[in-house]
Amino acid sequence: MKKFRWNEQEETLDTLFGGKLKILQKRQGYRFSIDALLLAHFAQPAPDDRILELGTGCGVIPLILFYRKKAQKIIAVEIQSSLADLARRNAALNRRSSRFQILEEDLRTLQKRFGRESFDRVLANPPYRKVGSGRINPHEEKAIARHEVQATLEEVLGCAHSSLKDKGRLDMIYPASRTADLMRGLSKHHLEPKRIQFVHSHEKDEASLVLVEALKEGHAQVKILPPFFLYDSSGNYTLAMQGLFK
Repeated sequence: MKKFRWNEQEETLDTLFGGKLKILQKRQGYRFSIDALLLAHFAQPAPDDRILELGTGCGVIPLILFYRKKAQKIIAVEIQSSLADLARRNAALNRRSSRFQILEEDLRTLQKRFGRESFDRVLANPPYRKVGSGRINPHEEKAIARHEVQATLEEVLGCAHSSLKDKGRLDMIYPASRTADLMRGLSKHHLEPKRIQFVHSHEKDEASLVLVEALKEGHAQVKILPPFFLYDSSGNYTLAMQGLFK
């Protein structure tokens, strides 16, 4: 493997799955969270699906899917140059460059590159917060990743609909507190929820996140999966959560 570029002053080299997956991240910029592991675990692409990820960040979700042998090839878009570069280096570091294409692209103009209905599955872990709903992080990289600065929920869902083939599927993770917004948006864009799973920190806590698989032009029938708990009563990871790291 060629020597990879790593700025130890500005980046960390982290690992998953006992060191089998290596991820470069910014020390001060946006860093992936448990959301990425949850979405990669939840998604169930078919072996030959043509997959698009909207907003790949450092590329961790596609790399987990490759590690899990859930995908053959993935195209991902990332509007931020610094993160797109990081994702490319992570793809090379994990020897996945031939299977993982990262485009520095605005998802709002994606149709010009691929046309409509080009993908079997779309993955999205979009910005959670509306502009004006709380203080925007002064670090631009974090602000764009967390707030709807460059892409709103409406734009993400619109891009997913136009990118998906008929009966294609969208996998998303979103705050549970915005479930109503998500359901309205999915309905507007003819994306019918088929699987829903709520994520809770502890058994007695309200849900903090919701995972959704939606089918383009699907019928109104949905499966509500058992809740996913992150921690047990002792404050340790649950067995289900531990499974995300194996």
